[in-house]
Amino acid sequence: MAVSDPLFLDKANPELWKSLGVFSDQLAVSYRSAGISDRLAELVNLRVSQINGCSYCLDLHIRRALEAGETMQRISLLGLWEDVDLFDETERAALAIAEAATELPCYEERVAALSSARLVLGEEQFSVIQWLAISMNAFNRISILSRHPVRPREFVAVKK
Repeated sequence: MAVSDPLFLDKANPELWKSLGVFSDQLAVSYRSAGISDRLAELVNLRVSQINGCSYCLDLHIRRALEAGETMQRISLLGLWEDVDLFDETERAALAIAEAATELPCYEERVAALSSARLVLGEEQFSVIQWLAISMNAFNRISILSRHPVRPREFVAVKK
């Protein structure tokens, strides 16, 4: 194996990978108990993955978002969420958190974005969505650094 070959961090340190999986499971329990749907959680995961350019996570979370009832139109326009009227106030607040947690803009911009989101969401949802964005950022970095491949697959439209 050449040093330029990918090193899959999940395979190199399976105990650490497993602990992230346990954390992710606990996070799902927390966001659901806070009233955050799987659909909204997947929007946050997708937006973070778009910003980070993680192809593996985008592929995975597009499928999960569709399974959670998301539409291809909204997934396709997610990067422009501020410019379209397809996302409600709660979703916009969650997406603002996703962007602030991922891009880490200057202090004033970050505080303004997070403060506005906090007013919409309340403490519990505000906190858990921040944890969701932090978690997705960690998974993105693992997949990007590991160079996890995206394998071709058939696209299957989810019917409602």
